[in-house]
Amino acid sequence: MVFSRNQHGWENTKGFTLQVLTGRWFMVFSSFMIMSVSGASYMFGLYSREIKSVLGYDQSTLTLLSFFKDLGSNIGILSGLLNEITPPWVVLTIGGLLNFFGYFMIWLAVTRKIPKPPIWNMCLYIFIGANSHCSTNTGALVTSVKNFPGSRGVVIGLLSGYLGLSGAIITQLYYAFYGNDSKSLILLMAWLPTAVTFVFMPVIKHHKRAEQPNDSKAFYNFLYMSLILAGFLMIMIIVQTCFNFTKSEYYVTSIVMLLLLILPLFVVIMEEQRIWKNKKEQINGEDSPPKPLNITTQMPQTHQSTGETTQNQNQNQNQNQNQKQVSSWRNILFPPSRGEDHTIFQAIFSLDMMTLFVATICGLGGTLTVVNNLSQIGLSLGYPAHSITTFVSLMAIWIYLGKVTQGVISEFIITKLKLPRPLMLTSILIFSCLGHLLIAFNVPNGLYVASIIIGFCFGANWPVLFSIISELFGLKYYSTLYNVGSIASPIGSYLLSVRVAGHLYDKEALKQMAALGLKRKPGEELNCNGSECYKLAFIIITAVSLLGALVSLTLVIRTREFYKGDIYKKFREEARNNENELVVTQNKVGPASNDDA
Repeated sequence: MVFSRNQHGWENTKGFTLQVLTGRWFMVFSSFMIMSVSGASYMFGLYSREIKSVLGYDQSTLTLLSFFKDLGSNIGILSGLLNEITPPWVVLTIGGLLNFFGYFMIWLAVTRKIPKPPIWNMCLYIFIGANSHCSTNTGALVTSVKNFPGSRGVVIGLLSGYLGLSGAIITQLYYAFYGNDSKSLILLMAWLPTAVTFVFMPVIKHHKRAEQPNDSKAFYNFLYMSLILAGFLMIMIIVQTCFNFTKSEYYVTSIVMLLLLILPLFVVIMEEQRIWKNKKEQINGEDSPPKPLNITTQMPQTHQSTGETTQNQNQNQNQNQNQKQVSSWRNILFPPSRGEDHTIFQAIFSLDMMTLFVATICGLGGTLTVVNNLSQIGLSLGYPAHSITTFVSLMAIWIYLGKVTQGVISEFIITKLKLPRPLMLTSILIFSCLGHLLIAFNVPNGLYVASIIIGFCFGANWPVLFSIISELFGLKYYSTLYNVGSIASPIGSYLLSVRVAGHLYDKEALKQMAALGLKRKPGEELNCNGSECYKLAFIIITAVSLLGALVSLTLVIRTREFYKGDIYKKFREEARNNENELVVTQNKVGPASNDDA
């Protein structure tokens, strides 16, 4: 008797553990873990000085390298198309391999273990390494959004937030593993994301489950835990820049950070325990009278005559042909209503997407210029190296806060106030202008404030962009459209960072050398000092950001009627249908077990 009771308890434990590991909540937790180490592209400011000094690059060459980094981290259309037809583990595997190869080759070049590569080789390496993030982000974020479509704003904000924190997380682990060797940071960026992706990759998959009313409550619990992690990282960054930590002290802070990182696992267990109890209650109540009736009414429908089945097949073929006709080239310029599933080309060539694309180019181009060149901006404006390290490290915190804040606030605005989500994009672009002007006119201590504003706006831009795309064009081809929207980032980076900021920086630096009677030698790094280095560039960037705000206002006007409706009604109805299907299936299986008994 005792043995059977213990055996029954062991079976329950094993069954519950299997449910946790294969459930959609552990899938979300695994996505958090993958995204928390997938932000190496945000850390360019920490190792760019090493590349510039070792390889002897000028600012234009360095900004060209950062452009290819941005290009790689945002050109993910191939991974999106691949994710449409394969399970998520395929793109995650590709992402892990690309990450290791790209950053490992950069580490070999910076440590001089291989001959100095040509600039096009370095651009290729950083493009490949950064492009891996498209695959990992597509596999993790898109899958989570499709599993929780009714909470997409919070889901995108949270996952993007962990991506924003990844720079600070990797930096803490870097100090614990390697000390203050900045070259080893590149090595850590090569192997750590690949290892984490391969560990959690098997559980990233699509789940056809009915969404529950308290799903949003669970995501808000995730949010509170991520805020605790962000607060801890911010305190540690400030303290570590004020005091010299030993390696053992870095071990302690890293262990605490990892414990806070896995804290959402408790929410996962609580949610799966609630689901487990509901299943037990359904099993205990499966002998109720209505269930056999459901079987007798359902069984005749499953055994149709041959004529009826062929007729149904013909109807399905006709429906498929109609769908192909709708998605033909002739109907690209005649898309369905907003919120319905668009084809890829219908979405790309729609006026809404083009408007969103232009506004995003204007916004992300300016903020990326600051994120990628923050170290050089600080040096040219005369900030001490100690302060530069501080606000470069804290940039990850501000990016995180922008992502999670906009994910939550914009969700509240569209569900409670019925205001268009593109209005948040307009406000972000206007707010970023303040940070650009602080840099342009070199306001005393203004770079501290500017880094907070720009980091917040850069982070906030992404969840708003991805949410708008999913809401206006549907989720059927979201894997691809998600990556189409990301292309705006490298275009803006090239126009404003490379062609404007980098060019004007080098022009002013050469002017300063000529005034001193100096001439630049081949392979010598080029530095500029003073407020004039970036002044004109950021005045231009401010004007472009204001233009983007005006463009986004047209999208606000075009979509105001759409957002006045219930944009999540469709997904709630689908969730109820899925739940009804699960009930019918349980009714079919339940009586069979009773007969066997």
